[in-house]
Amino acid sequence: MGIVILSAAIIIGLGALATGIGFALLGGKLLESTARQPELAPSLQTKTFIMAGLLDAVPMIGVGIAMYLIFVVAPTAG
Repeated sequence: MGIVILSAAIIIGLGALATGIGFALLGGKLLESTARQPELAPSLQTKTFIMAGLLDAVPMIGVGIAMYLIFVVAPTAG
């Protein structure tokens, strides 16, 4: 049972870490490209927000899998 809880914690932690790195890279590239071509800023911002929404799905899926492990798999692991 302990290994299931540990694996759920690792899933959530790595998902949060990867999302943080992804948001940092995404924001940095937005600033870079906006500085190069300011006239494209609205289009780039829209695309960045769409990508941020997709990127935000990663930790949500991880939390769902972790909750499944904790509440379904762990009690039956005995």
